[in-house]
Amino acid sequence: MKIVLAGGGGSLGRRIAADLAGRDHEIVLLTRRARADLPYRQIEWDGATVEDWADELAGAAVINLAGELVDRRPTRANVELLRLSRVRPTYALVEAAAVLSEPPRVWLQASTLAIYGDGGETEIDESAPVADGPPQMAGVARAWEAAASLADAATFQRAIVEDTRQVVLRLGIVLDRGSPALRRLAGLARWGLGGRIGTGRQWVSWIHIHDVLAAVRRTLDDSSLAGVVHLTGPNPVRNAEFMSALREVLHRPALVSPPAPLVRMGAWLLRTDPALALTGRRCIPGRLLDAGFEFEHPDLVPALRDIL
Repeated sequence: MKIVLAGGGGSLGRRIAADLAGRDHEIVLLTRRARADLPYRQIEWDGATVEDWADELAGAAVINLAGELVDRRPTRANVELLRLSRVRPTYALVEAAAVLSEPPRVWLQASTLAIYGDGGETEIDESAPVADGPPQMAGVARAWEAAASLADAATFQRAIVEDTRQVVLRLGIVLDRGSPALRRLAGLARWGLGGRIGTGRQWVSWIHIHDVLAAVRRTLDDSSLAGVVHLTGPNPVRNAEFMSALREVLHRPALVSPPAPLVRMGAWLLRTDPALALTGRRCIPGRLLDAGFEFEHPDLVPALRDIL
């Protein structure tokens, strides 16, 4: 299968590309700057303008991961940067697909479980309503998904909508050595700051990278999967349990359990958003479980040991 991957230069994109290339799929990366260390065909684009690269989408599978990292302060300028870095490339892909005589076969659209905002104690599956905020999380995610909505795109002909199966992959925290979130949390644990964050009761929805890759392969191949699919493990944990597991695997004590005011101060110094740590969601992968998907790493401590 030919797979066109937008946003393939990030840590997750590189893992997906390598996994699929190792299974004899043809990988084409849409990238703002070609990299000599990536062994795939690369086509430079500006992430906004439909040009000759549009022909690559014909009959292919599209995986759209394009977007800046969310790990930044929640200023108005940063929220707009995060939104535009997702919406513009997505609109360009939709517009490109609309002019093709042969539409993409399948479209995997990345999103985030942060679209549910602070979920509290509710167990959230794919049928749950999305939240109104906070803007850097749910707000950006709503705009991202709306930009990719083939059925709502005015430029899309009905035949193209019907012929392209779209899966919106709402991702949890990906556990991988290259994952920015895991690097940040493991760094805190290594420096003795690995106690619970805030109250520690907020839920963490996580998934091992091997299960991400297997789920991506499954959604590419399984025609019964369309619409929203949670890409998260079956056993979310509270923040206190997550940090305890990190300390256990890294053999570090918890010298500090920062309360919420200290977290907000530290987030300002680290130029990040405190809501990333102080809010949570108890999400389950209902669609994958219903489809019989088996997780290789369903439990947190063994998953962390495998990675760290």
